[in-house]
Amino acid sequence: MIHLRTLNKRQLEEFVSSGEYKKYDFLPITRHRAVSHGKNPKADHHQTLLILAFEDDQLAGYLGCLPDEFLTEGGETIAYAWLSTLFVSNRFRGKRIAQNLLNKAFDEYQGNIAITEFTKEAESLYNKTGVFRYIQPKQGERYYFRTDLAQVIPAKKPYSKPLQPVFRLADLVINAGISLKNFFKGKPDFRFEILDTIDEESRLFMKHFKSNRSTGDINRMIDNPWVLEGRTPEEAYLFSSYSRQFRYYWIKIFNENNELEICSLLLLRDRHLKIPYVFSASSTDRFVDFLSYFIIKNKVITLTSYQAAVNSRMSTVKGFPAIHQRKIERRYMFHQNLISNLPEYFDPGFQDGDGDCMMT
Repeated sequence: MIHLRTLNKRQLEEFVSSGEYKKYDFLPITRHRAVSHGKNPKADHHQTLLILAFEDDQLAGYLGCLPDEFLTEGGETIAYAWLSTLFVSNRFRGKRIAQNLLNKAFDEYQGNIAITEFTKEAESLYNKTGVFRYIQPKQGERYYFRTDLAQVIPAKKPYSKPLQPVFRLADLVINAGISLKNFFKGKPDFRFEILDTIDEESRLFMKHFKSNRSTGDINRMIDNPWVLEGRTPEEAYLFSSYSRQFRYYWIKIFNENNELEICSLLLLRDRHLKIPYVFSASSTDRFVDFLSYFIIKNKVITLTSYQAAVNSRMSTVKGFPAIHQRKIERRYMFHQNLISNLPEYFDPGFQDGDGDCMMT
């Protein structure tokens, strides 16, 4: 017999602090992810953050929710949640557990549910429910700056793993040539600052831009990430937990009059770069010049960006250090109830970091 258990902020804190979350065959959440959920200012004390599915006393699966809000042009606040994790153990497949978890989430949030960054298998499941609709996707680019053959080829072709030392040597030779080519790329000749979190000057600057997240929201996420540095991943947890490198950078760029003109949040994870947020009052030329410097200095392997204005400039500027680029797409699915609750022609105005994308 399958039964479900929901956990709000207080219950999730007790679930983790008591150590109960560790007693199952697999982890339904990590301690630091639970702490992060508890500090989400857009989650009230009653909203469900984690749903557990049990068969008798055995954990069969779980679903995580990240509460969020839309603020409409008319000033109305619409609460909804992102589905952030969905997992069912192989031992319990074929018992409609995933569907039961989804239905419970729909009930808890009255259908105000959004999803992005889903796998093909998950997308197929969501489509089978018949309640999700696609909204306008974001078009992006993935830029490549160095080779990573030793990781990429064996991951795609496991039979080639014995050749990994050869691929590693090839990476060493190719990337040495790339480093030599980029050696003379100097530090930008304009003023910029690199901070750990958003400061007061940036907060005042950002007030002039529409954003789904305030400076306080972003700082809390920076201080409470879902991924921690320096340890091996939790093998019993199937989603992101630890990485060798996971760091946020708050970037401030100034014009010739020493006035702040661009702020941006960068996320560097194992030398793969993302641009969760950009707030720009002018051309992105200086920002792209800074990115070139940052990418070379940190030996970035790839950059994934859905920032249209930045991508347009990076794709045309002379001297940008990409050796290859390809188009990518981020799709979004909204529950039909959420769509019906939003104003007609509502534009969510998503940046790269909206949803749970900033956290991983």
